[in-house]
Amino acid sequence: MERFNVKRGLVKQVTADGGLAALARRHFDNVEGTGGNSFSASHGIMTSITASYNEQGALVAEVTNVPPNFDDPEAMKAAMDARRRWTTFLDDATGYDSKQRGNKAKEWAKKASKAKSAISGARHFMRMSENLSDEVREQAESMIEEIEAALEQGDNTRAAGRAEKLSKSLQ
Repeated sequence: MERFNVKRGLVKQVTADGGLAALARRHFDNVEGTGGNSFSASHGIMTSITASYNEQGALVAEVTNVPPNFDDPEAMKAAMDARRRWTTFLDDATGYDSKQRGNKAKEWAKKASKAKSAISGARHFMRMSENLSDEVREQAESMIEEIEAALEQGDNTRAAGRAEKLSKSLQ
């Protein structure tokens, strides 16, 4: 399962234009809408493609590929065509090109890393600190629970924001 950031306002636009399934029909064969903004499809070496927009407005997709016959030039052309279609679909469904998608993915992962690091740092600080009031400890533990819940839900932006607040509260 892969997650891709989507440009602000694009989900609304895609929905107005018939939804994610309608967009997918421009790129793949055998597309079936499976709900509001989700679909399942296949095309060439991609035997299974499922994608949807999640609550945070990100595109979540899963693709199953079968390897082509590398000795057959026609099979290789078909595989390259399938890959091109997938990339073009992602461009249209996210509003970002491949380089931008890579940068957004790094950004998203960095937010999760910062949140986890803040939790670790806060717990270490609380263990080492002797003059920290019980009220501050409880408040910090509450924030840690919020951060962990946000990370579990895949809301790294919220987790990073709460982590920043946690770090400031322990200074």
